This record gives sequence, structure tokens and C-alpha cells, in this order.
Amino acid sequence: MRRKKLILTVTMILVLTNSCDEPETVVTNFVHPDGSVTRKIEMKNSENNFKISDIQVPFDSTWIITDTIEVDENSDTTWVKRAEKLYVNVDAINMEYRMDSGANRNISRSAEFSKKFRWFNNEYRFVERIESKMSHGYPVSDFLDPEELRFYYSPEYLKYEKLSGPDSLKYKQLDDSVEKKSERWILKNFVAEWIEEFGRLTRNKTGNNMLRDTIKKREDEFISLVEEDEEKFDSLWSNGLILKEFIGEENSLKYSEEADSADGIVLNHFWIDFKDYSMRVAMPGKLTGTNGFIDSNKILLWPVKSNFFLTEPYEMWAESRIPNKWAWIVTGLFLIFVITGLIIRTLKKG
Repeated sequence: MRRKKLILTVTMILVLTNSCDEPETVVTNFVHPDGSVTRKIEMKNSENNFKISDIQVPFDSTWIITDTIEVDENSDTTWVKRAEKLYVNVDAINMEYRMDSGANRNISRSAEFSKKFRWFNNEYRFVERIESKMSHGYPVSDFLDPEELRFYYSPEYLKYEKLSGPDSLKYKQLDDSVEKKSERWILKNFVAEWIEEFGRLTRNKTGNNMLRDTIKKREDEFISLVEEDEEKFDSLWSNGLILKEFIGEENSLKYSEEADSADGIVLNHFWIDFKDYSMRVAMPGKLTGTNGFIDSNKILLWPVKSNFFLTEPYEMWAESRIPNKWAWIVTGLFLIFVITGLIIRTLKKG
């Protein structure tokens, strides 16, 4: 078990690694009422190098592709590749996700579409979903309040605007709070995963979950020990004093190898091989609900980052509706017919 500082360092390296070399990519889904989806990809790179293995979403030669060059005021050149493809339904998108050979091929992703007839309206729902990578962690919502969660999931440009705007002091405090709580979230996930892996490895020898259950009951105490004795934790761990405290001296000596093995396994769980990108969605009709953000083009936007699906699935969803004009007309005519009938009936009785 490494100390908290190492956990956070590994996570920072992960973020930095995933932000280098890959194209800056934006995926836009134009959802049509019949369930078909026109998908557009815009990729920007400092070099004319768009290898399939570097691209964040499924992409091949079957797309309509356009290549351009952009030069800014500093004479810096950006290579831009735009591609477009019409999918007859989300099943076709999901098939490409399953066959993906790009940068994020090891991440389980899927799309969903539903249409419901509600007489006066047709209601639509579109979802892009990424499955979680860890099995025993905690949702970040257990650590962040609603305002902090919204900031946590915000696109970087929106965070920058708030941190440099008129309420910058407020958002700086919010940013600091999110960072501090996120560190504890990462630490608790690390410990929770380690306990499960250690329990699995020792169960193979003991035939029971006694050691796992013993440590799990004192999980918060374990976390506090890491936080309070950060500087001494490595030596305490190496000398077996930590394990001795929780499972006794005999067991700490007997299962020290399993403890170190579990540490390495959990570090690999945290090291998610994923290239970030942005997802946009344009829904048919009037938007009625979403967990996304509105970008400068009035289109829904979500950043897609590995920490968003570390311990729970990451869903990007939007709902909309289109009025059924004929239903309003039919209903109106029916009401006129009924009211007219009632009036005539009343007049006859009179």
C-alpha cells in the first residue's frame, strides 16, 4: 500500500499522459426523429498525423472526410480533419464501438435511443454511456454536493470562464473544495479496492473472507491512518506495522506478499488507458431535460474523461419532444363536436 501522495501522483500522471499526443476531438451526434444519427467528428492536431490508433472514437474510411489547414495570427498551423457518417440506428453505433481499434478500444461504450408516443407529443431520449472500471469504489456524489458535482463535470472552458470572471473568488473556493474532496475520494477508492483484492488473494489460501471482513469494518480508520501519518506511512507499511495493527502480527507476516500484490493490482486499476474527448448532441424538437452543458453554438456538450467513469457508469443523456400537430387538431375538433352536441341538446330541452 502506497501513501496518499503516491496515489495522487499516479492519478496526476494518468491525467497528463492521456492529454498528450492525441488529436483534440469533438464528436457531435445529430439525433433524428426516426432514431437515425448523423455523427460528425472534428479532430485537430499540430501535425498532419491522424493514426487510427490515436483517435478517440470509432472512425474509418467509410466516413465522408474533409481535410483542411488553419493558420492563426501567430502563424501556427493546425491540421483539421472533419468526418461525417449517417447511422441508421444506435445499434450501428454500438457495433462500431464493439469493433473499435482506436485509442479507447478497451473502454466499454454504448449509445441508446428511445421514442415514446404521448398523443400530444413524441418524446425522445438519447444516451451515450461508458461503463465503470472499478468494482468496489464509491461514487463521487458521496463526496461532492450538487454545486461541486456540477463544477467537477464542467468543461474546462467553462471552469476557466468562472475562475477568471467577476465571481472568481467564489469559484476559486469551489475549485479548492472540489480538489480537496476529490483527493479523499481517490484515496478511499484506493483503499476500498485494495481491501477487496487483498481479501480475494487471501481467500484463496484461507478459504474464507475473515481477513477481508476484519479490515473492511475498520476501513475509515485505515484511511485516517494514511492521511494522518502520510510521511511515515511507507516505513510503517514496509515494516508490516500497519497490517499488524489490523489483522495481527502472525497474519501480517503470513500474508505480506498478498498485501503487496494487491497494491500493484489496484494501481493498475487506476491506470486507465483512455484519451479524452468532447461529446455534443443535437436533439430533435425542443429540449426538455439533460445532464449536459450548453456550448457556444447552443448545442449540448459533455467532456469525456477517465475519472468520470472510474467508479460508476458515466451517462450523457438528453430528452426532447416534438408536438403532434394532428393530435391537437383532432382533439380540438373532437372538443368542438362534443361542446356543439351539448349545446344543441340543451337548446332542444329548452
